[in-house]
Amino acid sequence: MKKILLFSFSILSAGFAFAQEAAAPSAPADTTKILNEVVVQAYVYDRPMSEVPAAVGVVSTKDLERFSNTSILPAVNTIPGVRMEERSPGSYRFSIRGSLLRSPFGVRNVKMYWNGLPLTDGGGNTYLNLIDFNAITNAEIIKGPGGSLYGAGTGGVMLLTKQIEPVPQLQFSAMAGSYGLQRYQLSASGGSDKVKASVQFAHQQSDGYRQQTAMRRDAVNADLAFKLNSKSTLSATIFYTDLFYETPGGLTKAQFEQDPSMARPTTPAAKGAVDQKAAVYNKTAYTGLVYDYAWNNRWSIKTAAYGSITDFKNPTIRNFEKRHEDNVGGRVTTQYNFDKEKWNGKISFGGEYQYFYSPVKVYDNNLGVAGNIQSDDKLKSNQLLAFAQADLELPGDLFLTLGGSMNFLKYDYASLIVTPVINQERKFDPVFSPRVALLKKLTHTLSVYGSVSKGFSPPSLAEVRPSTGNYNNSLNPERGLSYEVGIRGSALNRQVSFDLTAYDFRLDETIVIQRTPDGADYFINAGRTSQRGLEATLSWMPSLAADQTVSYLRVWGSYTYNHYRFSDYVQDGVNYSGNQLTGVAPNIGLIGVDLTVKKFYANITTSFTDDIPLNDANSEFAKSYVLVGGRIGYRTLLTKNVPFEVFCGIDNALNKTYSLGNDLNAVGGRFYNAAAPRNYYGGIRIKPLLKKGS
Repeated sequence: MKKILLFSFSILSAGFAFAQEAAAPSAPADTTKILNEVVVQAYVYDRPMSEVPAAVGVVSTKDLERFSNTSILPAVNTIPGVRMEERSPGSYRFSIRGSLLRSPFGVRNVKMYWNGLPLTDGGGNTYLNLIDFNAITNAEIIKGPGGSLYGAGTGGVMLLTKQIEPVPQLQFSAMAGSYGLQRYQLSASGGSDKVKASVQFAHQQSDGYRQQTAMRRDAVNADLAFKLNSKSTLSATIFYTDLFYETPGGLTKAQFEQDPSMARPTTPAAKGAVDQKAAVYNKTAYTGLVYDYAWNNRWSIKTAAYGSITDFKNPTIRNFEKRHEDNVGGRVTTQYNFDKEKWNGKISFGGEYQYFYSPVKVYDNNLGVAGNIQSDDKLKSNQLLAFAQADLELPGDLFLTLGGSMNFLKYDYASLIVTPVINQERKFDPVFSPRVALLKKLTHTLSVYGSVSKGFSPPSLAEVRPSTGNYNNSLNPERGLSYEVGIRGSALNRQVSFDLTAYDFRLDETIVIQRTPDGADYFINAGRTSQRGLEATLSWMPSLAADQTVSYLRVWGSYTYNHYRFSDYVQDGVNYSGNQLTGVAPNIGLIGVDLTVKKFYANITTSFTDDIPLNDANSEFAKSYVLVGGRIGYRTLLTKNVPFEVFCGIDNALNKTYSLGNDLNAVGGRFYNAAAPRNYYGGIRIKPLLKKGS
């Protein structure tokens, strides 16, 4: 603990030292760097990061391309307070300032948007693994409750964006790597001042390091933008993904240490993952339209509508699930901008509606073939969000945000396998979730801010109807209050930048996962939890002359401290109060170096992850580990209009044995899902630029 406090104090001291330097008279700021400052779209701020009173992590295209171009996972995990896991290739989990107790697989309690449209369905689940790597240009991650504009949730918000290339071009890339990794991608973009379009196809496959971890994904994406007139635009986004990945199951500690590459083996009590052909088959089509209209220079409106269809099959060790999902919805945001003599601002208000319908049938699994039916259910949800937010730019370089939302949710459940049919309805009480945030610019390079926000997160449909097959109509929503303070800025003529945030989040009725003796999951409310944390980033990017051999250099680091505890949790007569929150590493740190020398570049990343508690009793921990990886490449022009790149890289260079995606509270101690040992990749990319009229 002393080391943590000393580390935190040193960062704070450095921050205030930078503040004193920034406050002193200095030469005018570098105009180019000011223009290149990141503009944040989260909370519809549309302002530089130095004027955003919120903890927002930004993942740019440059950040994404530091790694292997197969997944956003390593880039996302450079953001402090964010953890993305991969239990096996294609099987993702995601959390922001929280544990993964609510997500045995998939993404829950994190609201995600795709090009301004809800990607999270009306049942509270997000298929993040459907989005191909190259379909993402950048991402913004909002930490803490985002209720003022994004509705119910205690786990944060992620905004994914695909931008159409401004220059008409083709792109082809291919790569290969260890354990049968193959990836091919072809895209084209072009258009005119009034119409722009982008279309892409990507294929990715891998045999996986472990048994029963093969994956295959074919994804088609298309984005179109029409400028209808000087006041309005219409954009469309479409994707279709055919995803398959095998699921190997968790290992005990003894199995993990003996042979981490094995899948869960067959025992006298149950067949193993290989015998049961455990896997996920997901075919999803998604389409959305966004219409922007500006009545004048003060009033504007954005109207969006979307729909998706999913066919999902999941043979598991226990059973064989088949379900169909229909999801439709829309979102309307109206914005009013105003200017007063000494202050100005904007007001945003609107609503979002989602309808979700899913028949679910579960069968016996006879060696990968559906057998006798076990259950036949129908699930529905209706979700309505109304929101409003005022952003005020006040005298004295003060920026104030006042916002809030009302959330309405109803679930319907029907069991058709019994006579008479069982019908149950759950209508959650409407909840108001406010957010207040204030930022003060101390100088043109230094800002401090604070915020208070309320979180409300109802259980997802997958939690009220978990893999036990029993509908739980009494699972209560999570409710919490978050306090946050931060300081961010730069010094040394913007060569050094930093961002430090501290928060205290008190959560009531925390939802946690439990397991039945045969391994099925179900969820309970665990009383109260205390989630306190510190998040820091620090980077140094010296100014370099254009004629220098080294044209780009950036040294950066990030650190996350999580002091997460069960504060009031008694289950089956056992008191877990005071224990560490399951699945949360107390300390996570990263250091990276990015270097460009003429046409060559190198990216090196080292990360440390602390011991992770694997069960509520804190009797089992996954050991800490250090990972080192890197990518080197060469960029050139084959001809005047044909950029070319060749690259190669290594992951887990130290050949560590670790688990990236533990099964929490697993029965029989089957916690571990081993990640790949040392592995390699390499590839090429070519991007011919197309001249207008060619």
